[in-house]
Amino acid sequence: MEKTRTAAALGLFDGVHLGHRAVLKAAEEQAANGLMPCVFTFSSLFAEKKGGAGYIYGDEEKSFLLTEDCGMERVFSHSFGDICGLDGESFAGDILCGEMNAAFVCCGNDFRFGRGASCGIAELRSFGERFGFAVQTVEDVYCGGRRVSSTEIRSMLSEGDIESANAFLGEPYTIMKKVSRGAQLGRSIGFPTANQVFGEGQLVPRYGVYASKARINGKWYPSVTDIGRKPTVDYGGAPLAETYIHGFSGDLYGITLQVELLRFLRPETKFASVEELRRQIAADAETALNIL
Repeated sequence: MEKTRTAAALGLFDGVHLGHRAVLKAAEEQAANGLMPCVFTFSSLFAEKKGGAGYIYGDEEKSFLLTEDCGMERVFSHSFGDICGLDGESFAGDILCGEMNAAFVCCGNDFRFGRGASCGIAELRSFGERFGFAVQTVEDVYCGGRRVSSTEIRSMLSEGDIESANAFLGEPYTIMKKVSRGAQLGRSIGFPTANQVFGEGQLVPRYGVYASKARINGKWYPSVTDIGRKPTVDYGGAPLAETYIHGFSGDLYGITLQVELLRFLRPETKFASVEELRRQIAADAETALNIL
């Protein structure tokens, strides 16, 4: 049986932002030519090691956005350690041609590959002629006069400027992680929350409270999300997102929940008592509901 030819989008795709989406769109458009749109990328942990500022999305979130949101039919995700020793010719021949069976390859103008990032677009075109794939480069994308980049988005998220980050991302910033069991304080004060722990090395948005929305069984619910370390109760664990979902009751433990952040409401605060916390959560929920 003949192996399917593919259109391969190449890149780290940390954030799957508007610039990345332009590259992905170029691959997706090749479906009209009978090619299967695919992605070559690295594990998100490489983004943290490469930039030192934390990766925007974990592998699960990134894979979801690449497939469900951007139309990629398959994601080829490698650990950097498995690829970094390959020279440019081996990458083009073994990965793009051999593993992916690419007939079309697209990437940004600054894409580098091969041992020590020794190869660029000129080498990629040369290998394409040898191994039988066409190469298309995609120009940078600008939003509000600023070049869209993962670095800019990290800065926006760190500052709590979620609306600007969402504009650069092209979609609301997404948290997609399994719901973990906590101390159930929210449940005891009438505001049960879904807890999602951020991954080690992941950039965490500015600590504070956000108007958000949560998707459960295909339905969106208005919600409010608190990101941080729960200073009122001396939590002391890894940063997490706690989301109170308006209009939903049920057990979410162990399921992968999608939450989108829409607006920053206030910074994280340590309250003098649990009752004071309860009153503030009620006020935050009302504010978020009015916004949504």
